[in-house]
Amino acid sequence: MLIELQDLGKSFGEHEVLKHVTASVERGDRIGIIGANGTGKTTLLRVLCGESLPDAGDAAFAAGATCGYLEQTGHLDPEKDVYETMRLAFQPALDAMAELETLQKQLAADLHNTAITDKITACNAVIDAMDAYNMDTQIKKVLNGMGFPADTWKKKAGVLSGGEQTRLRLARLLLERPDILILDEPTNHLDLETMDWLETYLKAYRGAVLVVSHDRYFLDSVCTRIWELRGKTITTYRGNYSAYLPQREAADERLQKQHDADVEKAAKLQDYIDRNLVRASTTKMAQSRRKQLEKLEITEAPQAEAYQLNFRFEYDIEPYDELVIMKGLTIRIGERTLLEALDYVVHRGDKLIIAGPNGTGKSTLLRCATMLETMDDGDLIYLGKAAAKSENGHAEYAAKKELREIQGCFGLVFQNFNLFPHYSVLKNIMDAPIHVQKKSKQEAMETAKSLLAKMGLTGKENSYPCQLSGGQQQRVAIARALATKPAIILADEPTGNLDSKTSLDVLGLLKITSDKFKQTIVMITHNEEIAQMADRIIRIEDGRIAGDHNA
Repeated sequence: MLIELQDLGKSFGEHEVLKHVTASVERGDRIGIIGANGTGKTTLLRVLCGESLPDAGDAAFAAGATCGYLEQTGHLDPEKDVYETMRLAFQPALDAMAELETLQKQLAADLHNTAITDKITACNAVIDAMDAYNMDTQIKKVLNGMGFPADTWKKKAGVLSGGEQTRLRLARLLLERPDILILDEPTNHLDLETMDWLETYLKAYRGAVLVVSHDRYFLDSVCTRIWELRGKTITTYRGNYSAYLPQREAADERLQKQHDADVEKAAKLQDYIDRNLVRASTTKMAQSRRKQLEKLEITEAPQAEAYQLNFRFEYDIEPYDELVIMKGLTIRIGERTLLEALDYVVHRGDKLIIAGPNGTGKSTLLRCATMLETMDDGDLIYLGKAAAKSENGHAEYAAKKELREIQGCFGLVFQNFNLFPHYSVLKNIMDAPIHVQKKSKQEAMETAKSLLAKMGLTGKENSYPCQLSGGQQQRVAIARALATKPAIILADEPTGNLDSKTSLDVLGLLKITSDKFKQTIVMITHNEEIAQMADRIIRIEDGRIAGDHNA
């Protein structure tokens, strides 16, 4: 047994997140952890990896068991290159090798010193345990599997894209080979080839794997058990995600039947009491029924989904056919050219997917298209108006008034939410309508509250981003993008941190609004299910559009 949770509970102030959690993790387990956003998945992971202590119950870990945790967000040393970053996984062995060299010199001068020989034995044990003499072979194997060919190994971590950095953090963690491998949304930034490699790697992993994921295909491929977080506790199901679904349905049916039977029994007892309590001949029997009623525990009915996404969308931007025109767009990072002389037109009503391997500049392209980053060369035209022109890295933008109008026509959904941490949820959504579109505070507030209600976030208006789960933050980010009623949505992995139901609801919403109002969607995704909603897919490779075809 690697981990045993017994009646575990966790609260934040008066907010109870977990209660009566009882579960165990054994070597070889591959457990998928699922649940609606905000149910405490990340909190549970932090307890499991020892970063957070429970408030009640016990979390017991096997003696000497090691744990590795891949968070949704994390950081790398920007000055270390890819290969140096991977070598950090072997730091204990590297330290042991350095000490071993010194100890061997000392032993040569004092051959019979048992203290030195004991230390040498200990160093060799560390080195052997990590198979450190085959370190380079291991590093190359994992780097290649995670989509880092040899020509990327000297790249500094600081010039890698967000997706590449996530992959590199995961690659390093795999090399550390902890007894318990805990992964929070590991597939968010993986292309299909890398995802296949990771699935194969995890299925053969000798330790235990616990993974939070909204990717049903990944859960089906990898997992042997499912933990569902619902009602602040865990229910365990055998098998993968597909096996879990009928088990949960059957369990919910049994629970509902028991709940209905308990309610019916309580109603009958109460009816008998009401009819007989005042009758002399039956008063004792009525009192006996009352005691039965007081002791009766009504089984809790299965919880329905906490929210539904269903709202109308009003298009209020003057329609243009050619919404975005990119001419000769070139983007460089240092001496590296990400995109070179790209020409493309985004038409009104397009549902466009941008695909391609990690590090090809997809996210940077979106950021340049929204003028959050400067292109090195090229022209950018929005709604028939020149938005930006750049030559040799020197950009000229449209006049302030025109630029505000242009910025008001698009809504942005980022990989990592990019919410203002010092703003409340409500203020995050109100900001763009007030400052970009010059809406009144009252109008912006009404729009924001309406969107929050439809996103299932009523009651979170005054919360701050740090108080929300990752999925809740993403729903706020989507609401913020919709708040300006944009002509075009630019989304970078918009469902990466959403549970499967919310993902489908959001995708359905985007499709409906696009079809009904000819709203344009430009989206980066590695998710095949999402890609199915596209009209067109462009693929970027080696700095150019390698393919442009109908989906």
